[in-house]
Amino acid sequence: MTDPRTGTPPDGDWLGTPYLCFERRGPIAVVTVDRPEARNAMTQSMYYGIRFAIEHVNRSDDLAGLLLTGSGDVFIPGGDLGGPSDDAWGEAPGLMGLDSLPFETLRRSSKPVVSAVNGLCQGGGMLIAMLSDVAVAAESATFRSPELFRGIADTIYGQVLPRQIGPARARDMLLTGRVVDATTAVDWGIVARLATDEHVVEVATDALEWACRTAPGARADVKRVVDAYYGSYDRMTMEQSLSGPEPIEGFHAFKERRSPGWIPDDLHTDGRI
Repeated sequence: MTDPRTGTPPDGDWLGTPYLCFERRGPIAVVTVDRPEARNAMTQSMYYGIRFAIEHVNRSDDLAGLLLTGSGDVFIPGGDLGGPSDDAWGEAPGLMGLDSLPFETLRRSSKPVVSAVNGLCQGGGMLIAMLSDVAVAAESATFRSPELFRGIADTIYGQVLPRQIGPARARDMLLTGRVVDATTAVDWGIVARLATDEHVVEVATDALEWACRTAPGARADVKRVVDAYYGSYDRMTMEQSLSGPEPIEGFHAFKERRSPGWIPDDLHTDGRI
């Protein structure tokens, strides 16, 4: 997927990066994450592009809702730890930071957003799935939250995940990096529905179409009450964590495919965690 505006900010249906495809299918907008050479790893511009897409749909009178999915066997694996990309307009120091992330925009979207989780889903991808109005997982999808292995105190996860699946399961996922399969994810409430790999987009589209039939005002009132259940996260602590030494070591360990230095020698594993 190419576009002559590669490396330019979002504008209309252009989401600011060649790795997000915005399609109009009647009243439904579909955004596909498509960066196969990096397993759909998210740049800052990609995260902001999803945020922009949600706002774009909400501003468009001819669009009723948004479907999010990924290409191949990956939904969204979280942020790219591999370095600069060719859509780096959003990576200028201090430009956006946490403001590039789509999670708050997703929570307050007045129009329905549904995720078709077609495969690997972790990090920011799992948050996007959980905060969607409905998330449908393909049978082959897997879910994980590896942030603590990267040295990141992700207080968004700390706030949202226990309310989504309960504190015991949240601690298990956050503190051990446990990988959860699609059947378990539905059972725990990470996502709402399960579908075959071949029909996950079809099932998600059907859910979105039904959500788009609900009365907008009443829907917004109900969504506001549901959103209040999650509460607000500690942004200052997360920003402090991101500027500290542990994420730097976590980044280098990931790049060098080794265990981070804070792990005792006897607990080192082969390759990255």
